[in-house]
Amino acid sequence: MKKILLSLLVVVVLIVGYLLFNTFTSESKQIDVPPAAKIEVNTNARQHMSQAIQIPTISNENYLDIDSAAFYRFRDFLKTTYPYTDSLLETTYINEFSVIIKWPGSNSTLKPVIVMGHIDVVPVPEENKDKWQAAPFGGEIKNGEIWGRGAIDDKISVIGNMEAVEHLLKSGFKPTRTLYLCFGHDEEIGGINGAIAIVSHLKAQGVEAEFVLDEGSAITQGLVPGTNKDVALIGTAEKGFISLKLSLAMDGGHSSMPAKETTIDVLAEAITKLKSNPFPARLSQPVVDFMNHLGPEAGFLQKMAFANQWLFKPMLISTFEKSKAGNATVRTTTAPTIIQAGVKENVIPYQATATVNFRILPGTTITEVKEHVKNTINDERIVITEGSFSSEAPAASGTDTFGYKTINKTIRAVFPETITTPNLVIGATDSRHYYPLSENIYRFTPFYLNDESLKTFHGIDERIAVKDFDKAIAFYTELIRNATSE
Repeated sequence: MKKILLSLLVVVVLIVGYLLFNTFTSESKQIDVPPAAKIEVNTNARQHMSQAIQIPTISNENYLDIDSAAFYRFRDFLKTTYPYTDSLLETTYINEFSVIIKWPGSNSTLKPVIVMGHIDVVPVPEENKDKWQAAPFGGEIKNGEIWGRGAIDDKISVIGNMEAVEHLLKSGFKPTRTLYLCFGHDEEIGGINGAIAIVSHLKAQGVEAEFVLDEGSAITQGLVPGTNKDVALIGTAEKGFISLKLSLAMDGGHSSMPAKETTIDVLAEAITKLKSNPFPARLSQPVVDFMNHLGPEAGFLQKMAFANQWLFKPMLISTFEKSKAGNATVRTTTAPTIIQAGVKENVIPYQATATVNFRILPGTTITEVKEHVKNTINDERIVITEGSFSSEAPAASGTDTFGYKTINKTIRAVFPETITTPNLVIGATDSRHYYPLSENIYRFTPFYLNDESLKTFHGIDERIAVKDFDKAIAFYTELIRNATSE
């Protein structure tokens, strides 16, 4: 017995020793970078952002409802507001409203860099307009903030980059590597006529990009457990997307004589089955990278857990699952979004349909999602059809590439007190269409994201702090210098 206990004690000591060794040898991955030189932001830049917001470039789900006049106005606005860019660089319009601006570099053997953004914004529901503290499309500057739809999603990228390029042109900067600015006009409805068409055009021109930078992640404040520092999340991957429509038809009739099962009963049971049988949780590569970069900067217990994922994996997953954002980070999510059935309170409907949206974790395919849904519902009466738009979850881009290192270096130079780490973007961006041009695609927008600003995404009182907007211009200016000076 003593030998067994002694053996167990030795095993425990070895495991504890191994855990501590991994913990204390977990080295910081934060790089030391000299602070960027201060950039004198154009005094009119804030007004330019205000004016951009005032142009209601709204993407409606019904393409016929889109106000093309607003998009023509925005196109003209970019031309007249940025005369150096308009006169010195090559601009191409794709499907009238999407924009490609090419700044040729002096060394054509270097792969170009693509920096993206999107011109369009989501609508403001009529019933929400009176809840805003400023007119949604007023572009009002008050209390040190620029207010309006698109302030953070995503005219900060468009105007921030345009201001940066105009500034660099005025200062006489000459890039070695070619730069493309690509601004789609329908990101909010899938990017079919914008991003996809832009990529098709560039592919036909033989463009192969060194890396692509799009919107997606930001600098979080108080949103990452385990650290009280600001954390800049560089999206190395994003989740896939598919919506499935569940439909069935059964005998209806008068509500006074209901059958044992009705269309609504069957459909409700199917949805309940899907919600009760979620996809399994797991740690995808971008989440593993996130923990590897953040771990050395965290407190002791979190540092130990992140440094020893082989042992603490179940606990880590359980911790992620406790919050909405964390749960979405570790599993393919299931969200019923539309239910349609019935036209009158005393009539049992003959038909019923439901739309269920799935955001797909990297490593899971659309085919696997459809199989899961079919097998989980297990009801031949329900017809399952795919929505008009879907996208596979791309593999994670590397962290040891020129693109990641350049973005990382730029963040650390412009936001020196910020921790940087890779992460998984749980939403969808136009960048998912750009993989034919590059396997190195990253997602980061240089603004601060906290509990308050998070609520304004596609919501009420969207706005950007003036100082954050100025910092965004500084970031894009430094990024273009770093990316194209090689």
